[in-house]
Amino acid sequence: METKPKIIADIHEKNSLVIAELVQLGAEVEIKSLKLADYMISSDVAVERKTITDFISSMIDKRLQRQLIDLKNNFKRPFLIIEKNDNNICKPSGFSNMHENAIRGMILSLVNFNIPFIFTENYEDTAKYILLLAKRQLNPKKEISLVVKRKAFSIKNQQSIILESFPGIGPSLAKSLLKQFKTIKNFASASLEDLEKIPKLGKKKAAIIKRLIEISY
Repeated sequence: METKPKIIADIHEKNSLVIAELVQLGAEVEIKSLKLADYMISSDVAVERKTITDFISSMIDKRLQRQLIDLKNNFKRPFLIIEKNDNNICKPSGFSNMHENAIRGMILSLVNFNIPFIFTENYEDTAKYILLLAKRQLNPKKEISLVVKRKAFSIKNQQSIILESFPGIGPSLAKSLLKQFKTIKNFASASLEDLEKIPKLGKKKAAIIKRLIEISY
């Protein structure tokens, strides 16, 4: 028999359609008074849920900022869900006098908290995200790794990257220079006059590059 994902919901969410949807989807939901977060999935994973209107209100009165700091300090994997409920994100009902860029600024400021945030379409979409997080806790080995592995660069790529570190040299020009000079050593040994003759480089960039090559550390 398949184990039901268990989710603890804060008592303030008891009348939320999200809870009803979670139960409908097969989750076991327990309602408790939580000091932090709206939904606890494990001791490490918690979700703060905001409608777009509540998100803006809580950002204005600094309530959300405090909540996010508390989440960050108490959970290894906190999440913020912002529920649109058919609202345009930058033109939500009830905030017609607020400039769109002010709302965009609030959204951008979330980056400062280093907490993943998700926009959902409605309560049903919110429930599906929360359920998926809960299911992943039941099967942690199946979770997608977030560790980015470095790409193994070829010698040609490494040569190009070295030349791209010089001012005014992008990928296309670096490739062209390597075809012309064959090696990085030949490029570094080239005279100022030879560098100035390169059309995409010009006298000003050539002088800067030559100075970087020859100046003492």
